[in-house]
Amino acid sequence: MRWLVTGAGGMLGTDLVARLREAGHEVRAARRADLDVTEPAAVAAAVRDVDVVANCAAWTAVDDAESEEAAAFTLNATAPQLLARAARSSGARLVQVSTDYVFDGAATVPYEEDSALAPRSAYGRTKAAGEWAVRAETDDHLIVRTAWLYGAHGGCFPKTMARLAGERDALSVVADQIGQPTWTADLADLIVRLTEAGAPAGTYHGTSSGQVSWHGFTGEIVAGLGKDPAMVGETTSDAFPRPAVRPAFSVLGHDALERVGVAPIGDWAERWRAAAPAVIG
Repeated sequence: MRWLVTGAGGMLGTDLVARLREAGHEVRAARRADLDVTEPAAVAAAVRDVDVVANCAAWTAVDDAESEEAAAFTLNATAPQLLARAARSSGARLVQVSTDYVFDGAATVPYEEDSALAPRSAYGRTKAAGEWAVRAETDDHLIVRTAWLYGAHGGCFPKTMARLAGERDALSVVADQIGQPTWTADLADLIVRLTEAGAPAGTYHGTSSGQVSWHGFTGEIVAGLGKDPAMVGETTSDAFPRPAVRPAFSVLGHDALERVGVAPIGDWAERWRAAAPAVIG
């Protein structure tokens, strides 16, 4: 298959391009400097003659989106709309990467793929709008929601915690936010497997299995560095006020994947241990 990957210079885009080439696909890797995904004519030209468009381009500065929502909307909603419209015209399938932030974070059981959207931040609103735009513009789409991403090709939580663990004797990490740490290489693999399987159009969740707090995840990170997890103390979100509300519960269910016979990503702890050498060395 011939693929166009937007946001190809980012943490996920880099891994997706590598995974596709490994699988023998023809890939057009579009970085920010290569393609303005908010410019209709440029998008239409880029999408021509490809079979699949994977949109990894996004505004991901969650806090900045609170004061720059219009700019975030342009990248997170308008761009997917243009890509979806162009994909429909050219007969390509669109893979749109979305986020747990489209939910309110108030659940106590995993969010299902058809759970009601109720974003509580500007970032979440713009990503939810992007989902609606894709659904409105093309029937041939895969919306893949993910959360708590980390990877080798960009800044991420494990890299920050590993650095701080090397600089300090103790760390204080929030224990009241629960989610599923997910390796970008695993998400890239899932996107490829979903597409190669010809999965029905719809919404899927691309996160690791299981769940953990940021505090618990940090304990695993420092243990892997040979340090005592007891150095990681618990705190609450109130101790770290931020402009954007963080979901307290970001656990996503994987029923849709199982219904179409595509295996979800494995347990977050096992996947972290596999990822750690590439992510933090």
